[in-house]
Amino acid sequence: MSRRNSLQFDKVRRVIQYMEVSFQQQPSLKELAKHVNLSPYHFQKLFTEWAGVSPKKYIQFLSVDYAKKLLAESGKSLYEAALETGLSGSSRLHDLFVSIEGMTPGEYKKGGASLCINYSFMDTHFGEVIVASTEKGVCYMAFCAMQDEGLAGLRGEFPQAQLLQKSDAIQQRVLSIFSQDWSDLEGIKLHLKGTDFQLKVWSALLQVPEGQLNSYASIAKAIDSPKASRAVGSAIGSNPVAFLIPCHRVIQSSGKISGYRWGRERKQALIAWEAARCECL
Repeated sequence: MSRRNSLQFDKVRRVIQYMEVSFQQQPSLKELAKHVNLSPYHFQKLFTEWAGVSPKKYIQFLSVDYAKKLLAESGKSLYEAALETGLSGSSRLHDLFVSIEGMTPGEYKKGGASLCINYSFMDTHFGEVIVASTEKGVCYMAFCAMQDEGLAGLRGEFPQAQLLQKSDAIQQRVLSIFSQDWSDLEGIKLHLKGTDFQLKVWSALLQVPEGQLNSYASIAKAIDSPKASRAVGSAIGSNPVAFLIPCHRVIQSSGKISGYRWGRERKQALIAWEAARCECL
């Protein structure tokens, strides 16, 4: 990740932190810009380029505020509340995934000994990611502060696999998801290593559309395990493919934003960014 992009994301990250604790006071553009030592003009330009909407518009979709709106109707699920906000029908992300293919028991037990995995690093709106793929599909994707950290995470998932730093067509399609242009985006296949229960949970996550949120209990119910919310949480925490398997769209039934494997602040940013995108579609 270039130093310039890293500094930009850090400024946006710090501003989101500030918005989270001050949104009820509706901070002005000048106040937000001052928080990251920029002029209002340069801050407006940076933030709009990063998020696709103005700071004023973006603050409306901060995760805590957004979650509260979804839960405004007492007795209704997060999904039902989301539908009533007019966010339904604007998502295309979940339709892009053709299938999840689980690895064979032999591949699973051997830590990927028979696999050849290509990997590369990419810049996104939310920091650098490492994306890895087999001939069958994406097998790993993680946000990383340093490339060594990202590679260590991949090796931890597939200790016996043959790793080759090489960008391929599968990885390039992944990067397209972060753009506004969906016209040429093909379906993406995922080639995952997990238990049957984990694969069921990850499949259920793909059914939560962009711009909407769901609860751990709702995911448990969706896989016919209504009493397994804690196990569902564990499976979500083990998700090996950031963003594409949208574990960031799962929050507590109370509306509280829970933890995230790649940082709670990044989870808040992802939720707010998707909500703003759906509003603009």
